[in-house]
Amino acid sequence: MVRRRAAAFWANKSELTRSVGHHGSQSGEGRGSSELRPFRLYVYEPRVAAMSLRVTRKQPNSKMCLVCGLKNDGGLHASFYELANGELVALFTPRDEHQSYPGRLHGGIITAILDETIGRAVMISCREDFWGVTVEFTTRFRKPVPLGVELRVVGRIVKEEGRVFEGTGEILLPDGEVAATGSGKYLKLPLGRIVDFDAVAEEWRVVDSPADPA
Repeated sequence: MVRRRAAAFWANKSELTRSVGHHGSQSGEGRGSSELRPFRLYVYEPRVAAMSLRVTRKQPNSKMCLVCGLKNDGGLHASFYELANGELVALFTPRDEHQSYPGRLHGGIITAILDETIGRAVMISCREDFWGVTVEFTTRFRKPVPLGVELRVVGRIVKEEGRVFEGTGEILLPDGEVAATGSGKYLKLPLGRIVDFDAVAEEWRVVDSPADPA
């Protein structure tokens, strides 16, 4: 896998431009969303020019999940956005209660947000009909991750065979440096086979926020 240095930020433009050599859809049509939320993601790789991508859909949040639960006082309250190239971006701001060493995000939390982002990427193609169940996961820590600043996590599916899929992802610092990478293998299962899930009781729905790209 090509080592990647990436920087991501919001932009108030809806155009989608892609560099030669990057695969993915150009249509970017919103699905299940009342409004297209433009998002511009610049990715820098050797021999690959910068590219600008946009959001096609915001994914649902839940009530009590550690990563996406909006009513979990100790949670990350992360938001997830599907990109036109088939990748998923998570936005979150870690707080003091998420620290390990003072001022640094705990490694377990780093792994949790990477795992969630990669696992959720399967919902881009499967919607909520199938979910990812983690079989194995590897995290590589490259730089300390600070608290109190908005961070971005990018995840994608790199291999899919039947019920099994594999994915990779990165946590990006505000300056675009990669702080941690993750890779995992997952089982793709209907939600009913994973847990007895009541979407209404768990408040599983898309929640608009002033922090969403406008």
